[in-house]
Amino acid sequence: MACLRLLALPDLPLRCLPPSSRVASYVPPAGTHFAIFKMQEPKRRPTMSLREYRRKRDFQKTPEPAGKARLRHQQRRFVVQKHAARNLHYDFRLELDGVLKSWAVPKGPSAQPKAKSLAVEVEDHPLDYADFEGIIPRGQYGGGTVMVWDRGTWNPEGDAAADLRRGKLNFSLQGKKLHGRWTLVRMAGREDDDGRKNWLLIKRTDEGARSKRGLRAELDRSVISGRSMDEIAADQDSVWQSGRAEPSASAPRPRRSRSRTPRRAKRRAPRVADLPGARPQPLPEKIEPHLATLVAQVPDTDAWLHEMKYDGYRILARIDGSQVDLLTRRGNNWTDRFPAVAQAVAELGLSAAFLDGEVVALDEQGRTDFQRLQNWMQRTVAGGGPRDDRSLVYFVFDAPYLEGYDLRQAPLADRKAALAKILPAEDQSGPVRYSDHVRGRGAEVIQLACQSGMEGIISKRADSPYAAGRSASWVKTKCLQRQEFVIGGYTQPSGSRTGFGSLLLGYYRKGQLRYAGHVGTGFTRQSLTDLTARLEALRTGRPAFENPPRSTPRQRATWVEPKLVAEVEFAEWTDDGVLRQPSFKGLREDKPASQITVERPARLRQQETPMKDDAASAAESRVAGIALTHPDRVLYPDLKLTKLGLAQFYESIAEWVVPHLANRPLTLLRCPEGLAGSCFFQKHLAEKLPPALRNVSIREKSATRQYVVLDDLPGLIALVQRGALELHPWPAPADDLEHPDRLVIDLDPGEGVPWKAVVEAAREVRDYLAALELTSFVRTTGGKGLHVVVPLAARATWEEHKQFAAALAGTLVARVPQRYIASMKKALRGGKIFVDYLRNQRSATSIASYSSRARAGAPVATPLSWKELSPRLKPERFTVETLPKRLATLSADPWDGFFTLRQSLTERMLEAAQNVLADS
Repeated sequence: MACLRLLALPDLPLRCLPPSSRVASYVPPAGTHFAIFKMQEPKRRPTMSLREYRRKRDFQKTPEPAGKARLRHQQRRFVVQKHAARNLHYDFRLELDGVLKSWAVPKGPSAQPKAKSLAVEVEDHPLDYADFEGIIPRGQYGGGTVMVWDRGTWNPEGDAAADLRRGKLNFSLQGKKLHGRWTLVRMAGREDDDGRKNWLLIKRTDEGARSKRGLRAELDRSVISGRSMDEIAADQDSVWQSGRAEPSASAPRPRRSRSRTPRRAKRRAPRVADLPGARPQPLPEKIEPHLATLVAQVPDTDAWLHEMKYDGYRILARIDGSQVDLLTRRGNNWTDRFPAVAQAVAELGLSAAFLDGEVVALDEQGRTDFQRLQNWMQRTVAGGGPRDDRSLVYFVFDAPYLEGYDLRQAPLADRKAALAKILPAEDQSGPVRYSDHVRGRGAEVIQLACQSGMEGIISKRADSPYAAGRSASWVKTKCLQRQEFVIGGYTQPSGSRTGFGSLLLGYYRKGQLRYAGHVGTGFTRQSLTDLTARLEALRTGRPAFENPPRSTPRQRATWVEPKLVAEVEFAEWTDDGVLRQPSFKGLREDKPASQITVERPARLRQQETPMKDDAASAAESRVAGIALTHPDRVLYPDLKLTKLGLAQFYESIAEWVVPHLANRPLTLLRCPEGLAGSCFFQKHLAEKLPPALRNVSIREKSATRQYVVLDDLPGLIALVQRGALELHPWPAPADDLEHPDRLVIDLDPGEGVPWKAVVEAAREVRDYLAALELTSFVRTTGGKGLHVVVPLAARATWEEHKQFAAALAGTLVARVPQRYIASMKKALRGGKIFVDYLRNQRSATSIASYSSRARAGAPVATPLSWKELSPRLKPERFTVETLPKRLATLSADPWDGFFTLRQSLTERMLEAAQNVLADS
């Protein structure tokens, strides 16, 4: 049964449809407005229930969580709890199917390779148990002291549920103390005295292995509180350490209630230190908001979360102790415009935070009403009218900073989970509310939103970081077309109407205001009066439009200075570039008129709009805060792709490309005039760098030279401003230049080599590396070849790095000399694949993942999964134009695990490489 809950409106029940109904076909009753909605997820049965767990415990006496089986998010958690009960042991738990699958490990996990630790299967535990640390009272099941000894995330190497049923589970751990690959193997026919099945927990050989067992003695303290077992046992005031203290076991313990926290009660932030990507940082003065890209089709995989598209003003709330500032997306302080919202944010009890959301006005039926919000703001700005803003609600959908931690690199799903602990989804009655979401089923969500009278939805990748500016990981899909237009004039009223007849609208293209039609509906008597007064103050004798509409005696135009911005809803663009069936929604106070351009869905190049060329897609000359000179300069003549277009491409894929470039010295291929002009490689930028870029000093043979380094999207856009069409990073970080952390094998086919042979070569390199227990990744180069890339721990020297790559190339040549060559002489390469190992010597570089290439068609070096790589794949399909669509529809990162993989060149590998070179 599919269920819809009207979360934004108080006291409304859960509405459920009969089993025969489809959610997408449901038409709400007249007057019903789904301000926020939640659809029941498809049920998945846990492989074991929590019945046995609950049967053994009296939750009136034990502080352990009762919990329930529930789905969490993409990243599976694991926890190891040190448990001093009748016998000291370690409880090893893996999140799977909504519960924690659990084993008691008497001697604890061993990091010695191939060491076998007995693990006794016990009952499933609830997910909340992963945070449990404290004292279980004597006389209760498992009575004693519990420490969260380690925790993190885990990943199975196959179908986890099926592998567990078969009795062998291979997996990897990414914890504070435990790392690398492990195996759980069920022992045939072996059970303990209570009938529980016995398993073996085995550490596999990799970088996470240790030669000595001494794992438990090392840092034998809690990973969440830093306490020892004795300190936990002695602390009677904190029997459950889960980010906050709770009453002691000796004191009467109140029964946990499901009632809402009172709106005025102080709330404490959840523990965020252990979120992936959380970084301790001082509270920033400003955070540039993450913006959504308009698309024509909603993503429809489980990798995406879908939220309501609100009809209000985007506001970031900065909390610094008792000081609350409400900031617009442009950084303007609007705290005095929304005093009740600011007061409600202050009462959340947070000491340091940035919240991101939207302030809306609700009408008597609980529907969002932008006109009401705009009218209320006009009265506030003018200093007249009532100051009662009880109809205003701040819907919060993100938390890029919480309680001393910058969460912008944490996955969205984790940020929202932390936010939900501050603003529970069930609490939808106050002025600050949590913006809930639906995971997956995008086609149904947008259809339901449109049927319910919404403007549209915002879809966000669940694993996306919080990136400044517009990107393809947050996208918006609209039911009706709606955007802002500049008011350039108005016509005279007719009939009983007073003030004006209709507004003359326009948008900027190439710095000139283009006429886009007129709007004469959607006004209230109050908005007509207020707007007429503002228009009168802006009257001028000349039209600001480059193509002003023809005036008739009946509709004589009065021109105004183009300073006011109207939000307009409309059906479509006509063939001659004007609006069809427009309706006025209100004035925008948060956007300057000079930045209003036509907004169109990304990647729909055939859509009819009033724009006829790519250079007209936007008139803005700033991207990610970086000013672009000559933004309409054509860089790729065959596509008419401009400098602005290339900058917007990088902006749309920022979260994909920046991690591959950040904190690395760069060599650039610059084409200041585009491909039609001259291009040149540049290692050392002599000119003065903007604040978005920095230099790093690198010792070379004859002198110490300066290389350019970027850290974020503004730095990347600053390089586009300088005409950089290709970005080639060092395979070593700027803060550890003498220890490379990436190995690149470049497979460059000579004349006559078919693509199929290049694919087979990449697979052969992969298999060679896999035999050495090295995981590799593959990417297209933007040309005819492929790169096989190996992430490494920064331990080997440049010489060792190069020797290993040379030995690999030599092995391939020795095996199949008719297919491979390792010589740089082009005359010898015909019909063979050049295995370029010299990419791995000091100061050498390779094209970055997701970098454009300075070639016709604007190809892009594109990471692939090994499953994608096949002779049928056409590498030329990945271009600046096509890549955003690919990334927006991916269900997983093709290089998942690339930045967290722990592996290195071992002494055994390096010795083997030296032997190969000695024999060659």
